[in-house]
Amino acid sequence: MDTQGILLISHGQFEKEFLENIANDVAREFLLPVSIENSNINLDAFYDSARRQYDGNRLLKHTELASPSPFLIKIGLFRVDLFIPILTYIFGQATLNGNAGIASLYRLKNELYGMEKDNELLVGRFKKVIIHELGHTFGLLHCHTPTCVMRSSTYVEDLDQKSSHFCTKCRDEIERLKSGF
Repeated sequence: MDTQGILLISHGQFEKEFLENIANDVAREFLLPVSIENSNINLDAFYDSARRQYDGNRLLKHTELASPSPFLIKIGLFRVDLFIPILTYIFGQATLNGNAGIASLYRLKNELYGMEKDNELLVGRFKKVIIHELGHTFGLLHCHTPTCVMRSSTYVEDLDQKSSHFCTKCRDEIERLKSGF
């Protein structure tokens, strides 16, 4: 498959430097080119007023169906509170072996938990969510290695305990899976 790598689609007011920082780290982790695109979709259609959150399943589907692109994988980046019906909230979601994922900054902010604002920690958490979800698009399942980025993360503390890198086993699997594209 002829591909141009990974596309980060910004669905919010993200600073250019912030997105470039994330794109560089994602490119280093996957050894693929990463591009950034801004989107101006109206998120009102994805809002569930009963939950006062945005429907992650519908946003993922929208990202999957977004205009055809030469990119192998697209991931939508948001600043809104996401949910799926079986969970109170999610940090991100992706289609296993698919071409799309989503990630949100909303639940990653220290201020939400009564702690002091920490931009460096926020960026680190967001990178981990993005890399984790991209790992799923390549076919990786959750890993049991404590520091692997593919370890499941239900709470921000889980994100803080793992690295933004794949363990050796997951790294080898990513390389094997990439060679099949």
